[in-house]
Amino acid sequence: MKHKIIWNAIERLAKDNGLSCSGLAKLSGLDATTFNKSKRITADGRKRWLSMESLNKVLQATSTS
Repeated sequence: MKHKIIWNAIERLAKDNGLSCSGLAKLSGLDATTFNKSKRITADGRKRWLSMESLNKVLQATSTS
């Protein structure tokens, strides 16, 4: 799985549910800044991956199987 594919899927889930990425994060019970583009890469340049827990929360909140 590629980093960009995961983040594109998060953006698509947000859009498909009429939400911004921030709104999707809040709906999922996460901090509103969780999916900000600025947080997708760490300060030292490493890719930041979603945890399985966060991904599961998003899937449940959007009723996505």
